[in-house]
Amino acid sequence: MQDNDISIIIPVYNESENIQALYTRIRETISKMGVSYELLYINDGSTDDSLSQIVKIAQADSEVYYIDFSRNFGHQVAVSAGLEHSNASCTVIIDADLQDPPELIADLYAKHKEGFDVVYAKRQKRKGESFFKKLTAKLYYRLLKNIVSFDIPLDAGDFRLVSKKVVEAIIKMPEQNKFLRGQIAWLGFKQAYVLYDRASRKHGKSGYTYGKMFRLAFDGITGFSDKPLLFVSRLGFIISIFSFLLIIFAIFSHYILEQTITGWTSLIISAAFIGGIQLLSIGVIGEYISRINVNVKDRPLYIVDSTNIETTKKKEK
Repeated sequence: MQDNDISIIIPVYNESENIQALYTRIRETISKMGVSYELLYINDGSTDDSLSQIVKIAQADSEVYYIDFSRNFGHQVAVSAGLEHSNASCTVIIDADLQDPPELIADLYAKHKEGFDVVYAKRQKRKGESFFKKLTAKLYYRLLKNIVSFDIPLDAGDFRLVSKKVVEAIIKMPEQNKFLRGQIAWLGFKQAYVLYDRASRKHGKSGYTYGKMFRLAFDGITGFSDKPLLFVSRLGFIISIFSFLLIIFAIFSHYILEQTITGWTSLIISAAFIGGIQLLSIGVIGEYISRINVNVKDRPLYIVDSTNIETTKKKEK
């Protein structure tokens, strides 16, 4: 793979209906820009014929490369693999579902040439998404922005351009639980954004279930903030103080007022409340311990089943 002006990383999971259209639109955009390029598809364990379509495109276009995972490792891992193999002065990350317009790459690149290391696409509108998804996404990113010690861009996904030095810095971050939006924001560098309207999905369905989105959201919080731990610590302290005062009141009521506090309902409610707080606290602490456990194992982030990158390199030599 030769050093190019721009590298475009495309994570793919069951997007066979969109792959050809995406490739055509990217090629049209790049041809108008007049830059050298490479397209790097990461097939993240697709169960449809996405891989065969990618291989056909790669056979017809020498600037197209692909990495095929042995199974589904997740969107963030797929993007990370692309960044590790990117070889250009700047890199664009774009999903294969055509909700993010490839034509915007020209605007991202133009902004990058003004001297910005990170140019992210900021959504003005999100068509075709449920009210619940829009609301939870909006609330989550504003919550995350308030609990981390650095600036997180609002209303922006993974669709963005990053310079080569940003890519090199990301590769040096070895954590297994990837949250690239947070990692890129944590790095700093000069950042800018380009506004756009996100289109609705035309074909297929999203591979991002609510479970996966929740997992990604939790990775973002636990990976960049220790405030959940501080929250449960303070909550435990407050409840301890409240319990101590309740004991003092019970003693005072029994010996001074000669009125013993009774009531099965109040006892059960108190026990259930304390039990719930304890389980919540253990769960939050467990998430941080789980992150440590995953990273200590030091397993490969992904396993490659097949790729044309090494073959192309040998030909170039």
